[in-house]
Amino acid sequence: MAAGGDDSYHSAGFVKSGLARPHGDFRHSVILPQGENDALVSSLATVIDLHCHSSFSDGSDSPDELARRAARLGLSAIALTDHDTTDSAREMADACQREGVEHVTGVEISLVDPEHPRVRSDGARVARSVHVLAYFVPTESDHPFQTFLRELREDRLRRNERLVERLVEAGFHRLSLEEVTARARGASSVGRPHIAAAMFDLHPEIVGERTADSWNRLFVEWIGTAGRAYVPKSRFSIDDAVAVGAPAGVVFSLAHPLSNYLDDHGTGLIEETMTPVLHSLRDRGIQGVEASYGSISAPHRALMVKLARDAALVPTGGSDYHGTYKEGVELGRGLYGDLVVPDIILEELRQHRR
Repeated sequence: MAAGGDDSYHSAGFVKSGLARPHGDFRHSVILPQGENDALVSSLATVIDLHCHSSFSDGSDSPDELARRAARLGLSAIALTDHDTTDSAREMADACQREGVEHVTGVEISLVDPEHPRVRSDGARVARSVHVLAYFVPTESDHPFQTFLRELREDRLRRNERLVERLVEAGFHRLSLEEVTARARGASSVGRPHIAAAMFDLHPEIVGERTADSWNRLFVEWIGTAGRAYVPKSRFSIDDAVAVGAPAGVVFSLAHPLSNYLDDHGTGLIEETMTPVLHSLRDRGIQGVEASYGSISAPHRALMVKLARDAALVPTGGSDYHGTYKEGVELGRGLYGDLVVPDIILEELRQHRR
């Protein structure tokens, strides 16, 4: 069941290819604390979503739209985790207050994990790029963690410039950073979905008509992790982020772990690969892992919950909702509609604040 690469946009529906559609009732993917009985699931009053994106990064919905959607779905809390920025936090907090939904200030950051390098096809070992979710993030502009986020955004700007240059060199002559930025909130909000949208708009003769299949194929062939124009984003490591954030009470959780660390999602490989990874992350100051990621199957979520608990990590969960940029992925429910993240998980994360 090869999946190829660690790109979170990869394959149909933005879920790794080869994964079976989950079966059975939703209780198999609920992330209850270790030792709890599945019978408690039916009594869960509230669910949450700890991973979603707005128009401040690479999502299509405004914070106000996200808050209204969360309220309609009955979510009790939501963490808006835009890439490398908390600029959406004030607007999101106000919108959530109006809608009666708890807001958790979060961010998704791109880092490298030098302790678990990736082996390229030529045998070379390179630092692995990973995504990490940070919660309870301080928003004061002069805070050291905000300085760290600004440095990450500067890295991303340079990466986007080089990515567009590579695409132009490969034949996308009408593409420019200005064209890409026009599809985003601004230069600091540009992500690969904006680049992909510009590629479809400006060069349909190369990438074809935009469909779900062609969108995913574009990431695989051009701008995904194994794509011809891919440029690594971050020079900062997991340890760098923890060193700055932990003293301020920031709590970290590894995002979509299977996409970050596996090229194949066979059950045996998941346990063999992820067990040492999760213990290593815990020892370096990561407190959670997104065991219930919205775009993996229920059996794989259940396995990741077990591995997270075995490693003394909080098994967090979220949809990774991007609006129209990830078709089929619903806020609070994920790709398959069976995602259930109980609010007790948020309470567990709070207990890890220093």
